[in-house]
Amino acid sequence: MSTMFNKGFTIAVSGKGGVGKTNICALLIRCLSRIGSVLAVDADPDSNLPHALGVTVRRDVGGVREKVLSLPPRSLEGKTRAKQEILEQELADIADETDDFDIVVMGQPEGEGCYCAVNHILRQIIDTRSGSYDYTVIDCEAGLEHMSRRTTRDVDILVVFSDPTVNGLQTAKRVGDLATGLRIDFGTVMVVANKVTPEAEPLLLDRAKEIGVEIAATIPYDDQISLFDISGRPIWELPEESAASLAAAELCRKIFQLLNN
Repeated sequence: MSTMFNKGFTIAVSGKGGVGKTNICALLIRCLSRIGSVLAVDADPDSNLPHALGVTVRRDVGGVREKVLSLPPRSLEGKTRAKQEILEQELADIADETDDFDIVVMGQPEGEGCYCAVNHILRQIIDTRSGSYDYTVIDCEAGLEHMSRRTTRDVDILVVFSDPTVNGLQTAKRVGDLATGLRIDFGTVMVVANKVTPEAEPLLLDRAKEIGVEIAATIPYDDQISLFDISGRPIWELPEESAASLAAAELCRKIFQLLNN
């Protein structure tokens, strides 16, 4: 893949659980993969992004770490190689490559305190690899934990998804406030409302204004996404002419314009 820019752009996707952020994240990755090289990062321990993208990953960061930590001393070639060195070598090939994008998955580490360690490793991977791609898209876990653990940093655009509910809007506002409080380097924070019906949209915009949230874009409720979900089909295959696909393409254009201004 050729690189269009001297510096790769990083886009993080966040929001409370159930707002459909991973589905729209997959559609954004599909759009961006057509204009440049993309590294997709699943930073959610539930690891739903690979399915949404229609791919199977060989291994994940948490699994690699557990494998290396469980190595007996005799596996370390007379202790001449430290576990940290082995871990670094294992992680050098952690990305799964496809024709459209590469993907790195956090996975579910085991044991107390492992999430912090795996988040630290994942952040290092993002820091070292993101410059090799035109776009790095990080699907963060639901809620605010990724912020408090600083999985995300030096992000050009943070896309915070909400559904057309007061709770969703309030969570979106807290995510933006927390990002500012932690002094994470976000270039732009965009709030995007998902699953919006025509009837709910004017009420949503009014309530968002009352709460102090600016809605940058809306994604309409799409029956086809529900059908794909229940059928187990990847969102990557969602028809281009579907309502969600068209809205995601428009969101992608807005992101591209912001990044290149």
